[in-house]
Amino acid sequence: MPHTSADAKDSDPAHAPEEAPPSPPAENGAGKEGVFSGTYRALTLGVLLSVGMVAFESLGVATVLPGIAEDLDGLGAYGWGLSALMLANIIGTVLAGRAADRRGPWRPMALGMLVFAAGCAVAGAAPSWPLFLVGRFGQGLGVGAVMSMAYTVIGLAYPEHLRARMYALLSSAWTIPSLVGPAITGILADHITWRSVFLLMLPIAAVAALLTLPGLRRLHRAEADAIAPAPAAPWWKRPLPSAILLTVGTGVLLQALLLKNLVLLIVLAVAGVAVAVPALRWVTPEGTLSARAGLGAGVVVRGLLCGVYFGSEAFLPLGLQQLRGTGTTLAGLGLSAGAITWVIGSGLQAKRDNGKNGTRTASTVLGFAILLAGVALIALTILTSALPSWIALVGWAIGGLGMGIGFNASTTDTLEQAPPEQQGEASGALQLAQTLATGVIAGLGGAAIAFAQNYGGSTRTALLGVFVLTGLLAIAGMLIARRLRPEAARRG
Repeated sequence: MPHTSADAKDSDPAHAPEEAPPSPPAENGAGKEGVFSGTYRALTLGVLLSVGMVAFESLGVATVLPGIAEDLDGLGAYGWGLSALMLANIIGTVLAGRAADRRGPWRPMALGMLVFAAGCAVAGAAPSWPLFLVGRFGQGLGVGAVMSMAYTVIGLAYPEHLRARMYALLSSAWTIPSLVGPAITGILADHITWRSVFLLMLPIAAVAALLTLPGLRRLHRAEADAIAPAPAAPWWKRPLPSAILLTVGTGVLLQALLLKNLVLLIVLAVAGVAVAVPALRWVTPEGTLSARAGLGAGVVVRGLLCGVYFGSEAFLPLGLQQLRGTGTTLAGLGLSAGAITWVIGSGLQAKRDNGKNGTRTASTVLGFAILLAGVALIALTILTSALPSWIALVGWAIGGLGMGIGFNASTTDTLEQAPPEQQGEASGALQLAQTLATGVIAGLGGAAIAFAQNYGGSTRTALLGVFVLTGLLAIAGMLIARRLRPEAARRG
């Protein structure tokens, strides 16, 4: 996939040759130039630091959030400390992706970093829970922009033979902070103040911007000038209103799932879905809701992967502690095991990626199968006493390996099919699918537990339902992954 349209650049005097993105190496030089060579070094480090910054903050805040809520008298609305960021993430993802397709990734990445830093400053200085949530909402806007632009930049700035390597490094940039973030933020909160967790993000964001943004100025969207404008659409189908409708609908659904009144729960959940589903159609590539072969199926595959992995992972510590009586240390090691093997799986996939479409599709199916095996093993360990509790660590290490393989292969295959002028929209759609799937599956699991508590059920039964659901999603992913490439779907 070319980085820019040479014909468009030659015919457009506004784009001088010196502003072109870095040229890919010669055909025989694929082994001589890597992602950390002089041409790409600063951009690579900046993108990885940006993603690592988001991962560190997200996982770190999850660790200290109970103390923050207690300090700011927000325990009654504790869930919104996470939901505010997630819902704002939707808006940031959609707006950044569309802006990148029109003008290039520099502006949305710069604004995303700025808004993220401002949100951290507000949250870190907040004297009350409502103002803290305002800061979290700002962080979510920035997170959505930064994460979607990270994938957009890879598609635009790096030659094809380096992209799989960069996607693998992005997995490392996310998972490595997940190993140290909770410990570091816990120490800061215990020995200084929880506010220092947010203030620490400010210099990190500044360094990430200094490394990343200069290289993005060269990635002008020359092709966008030659694209015919999209047909006029009603205001509610435009990106910002659609993103807001999707956010509101999802928020209503998630809140409804926590209600004790079953009738009101059903009414509000249906209303939330009725608002969110049409909006989701408007902010994702055509064919997404039907998993159309190609880009649409790729977005669905990302959602299924993240629904299976993060949906299962969200309840692993709870199950180990409440049903098997383990301590928080062992539960935390389970999450770390999955994070480590995710990196390993991504690296293995990057090494075996030969650019052939069938290989990536097969790797995605394999990733789902391995992930399914991991879910089955942790479910067996948590829900029965047939196996020692530490086997759950092995199970989630297996799940992380599958996630690394499937995530890397499907992302590479999906973005390879997006034309340059749609890289932002495609990257944003992938991030959006990840956010929605994670939130909805976690919300369904939380609702199952709340329902069990309210109506005399058990946590064991609720978690059984969670693992059955994520297992079924993994099977669906194995089937839909075969549609990642239209030609493969036709042969099937």
